[in-house]
Amino acid sequence: MKFATSYTVAFLGVQPKLIEVQVQFAPGLPAFTIVGLADKAVAESRERIRACLHGLGMDIPAVKLTVNLTPADLQKEGSHYDLPIALAILAVMNIIPKDEVKDYISLGEITLDNRILRVPGVLPAALLAGECYKGIICPKDCGAEASWAGEVRVLAPRSVLELIKHFKNEIILSQPEPKLEKEDINILDMQEVKAQRYAKRGLEIAAAGGHNVLMIGPPGAGKSMLAARMPGILPKLTPKEALEVTVVHSLSGITPSDGLVKTRPFRAPHHSASLPALVGGGQKSKPGEISLAHNGVLFLDEFPEFSRACLESLRQPLETGSVTIARVQHHYTYPARFQCIAAMNPCRCGYFGDANRQCNKIPRCAEEYQQKISGPIIDRFDLIIPVQALKPEELQTKNTEESSHNILQRVEKARAKQYERYGSHVVNAYIDNRTLDKTVSLETSAETIFRQAIERYNLSARGYHRLLRVARTIADLDDSHPITSQHVLEALNYRLNAFKR
Repeated sequence: MKFATSYTVAFLGVQPKLIEVQVQFAPGLPAFTIVGLADKAVAESRERIRACLHGLGMDIPAVKLTVNLTPADLQKEGSHYDLPIALAILAVMNIIPKDEVKDYISLGEITLDNRILRVPGVLPAALLAGECYKGIICPKDCGAEASWAGEVRVLAPRSVLELIKHFKNEIILSQPEPKLEKEDINILDMQEVKAQRYAKRGLEIAAAGGHNVLMIGPPGAGKSMLAARMPGILPKLTPKEALEVTVVHSLSGITPSDGLVKTRPFRAPHHSASLPALVGGGQKSKPGEISLAHNGVLFLDEFPEFSRACLESLRQPLETGSVTIARVQHHYTYPARFQCIAAMNPCRCGYFGDANRQCNKIPRCAEEYQQKISGPIIDRFDLIIPVQALKPEELQTKNTEESSHNILQRVEKARAKQYERYGSHVVNAYIDNRTLDKTVSLETSAETIFRQAIERYNLSARGYHRLLRVARTIADLDDSHPITSQHVLEALNYRLNAFKR
């Protein structure tokens, strides 16, 4: 009886789990059996591996071959199990050293002509390899991605034959280097949006404090145009944030060629998106749009047209910054700390308030349309911004608006004050209530206005703290330590005056 092992990973949300691949050659009728809760893609690896090795002139002996993926009670999914199974088989056949194979975590899909194809999840697997004091073997196309894990030995062969030659010391595979390609992305400029100064000011406050925004206005007023320019006024990702975003994108197989996501994500799913597509889940429990927007912007256009289940599913992520998908055997948790920018028409016809264009069902049309969004969801938006249609003279004037670069400079200064205040890269929207209460400073007049607002508008505890956060952000933009009455009034104006329920 001959035996060898190799290592790979299974993914529980963004957390990789170390999987030991055990291969045994035993006397008996020729067979190739894979056990350990393997799905269809893993079971089909038998034929890919057999054909690959046959093409290399290394036929598997006519023995009873058993592959055990342990722990056996954990579901194994994906084609990345091809490479670790093949390596363990080659080790049993004494083609490559058994001891060296154990020193690596490997993942990759094998083709019939022995090429190793790109697979998702290489970066989190490389991070786990570093924690386990192992190296990682991954496809050539994933080498740059794996190299961002730090001081981890990375082998990135193009083919199985190239990897065999490396283990036999016939060639030496060089360590891939982290690389930063020039960003080929067109950042849209806020200068292209004419007028709409009130809306621009609201988005500037949102960018400075990480707040959620709901824009309400007629069709063609510029809501989508404004939202698309939000990334241009957000600071660049910190190294830690970039790594967090890349891990999620790696699990979805959408990392850039250099392996690192460098710009804040901007996700804009269609309003017909399903619940698993938006939140995550499905047959293989993949990250949804809210996780792909982690540390970035999630833009939900035509907000009331999303299904009720999709809208209500946003409650937990908007509060906690993560989403947990429950399954019978496991719970998968994905990060989902995003800025939600939503846009909607004031009514179904879209022209509520325009006497010349509104339909004859007003005001019932607007009431029914706005009631598609529940109160708890509205309560989670820090700023509600009315976006008015432009007048003819505003459309025809020469564009002399402020650029995104100038707005970004103010946003960065405001965020720098927040980082200094909280001692970490945390913005006002995400700080916990206890820390907020300890660090906030209100003038006497501002305290009076807050008390009157709570009584008059029946603000919930969440509404009070969100209002306080927005006022704190406005004060940071004004480079003011205490929150003044002017800051509170502006925050109240954005929160209460636009949405009529």
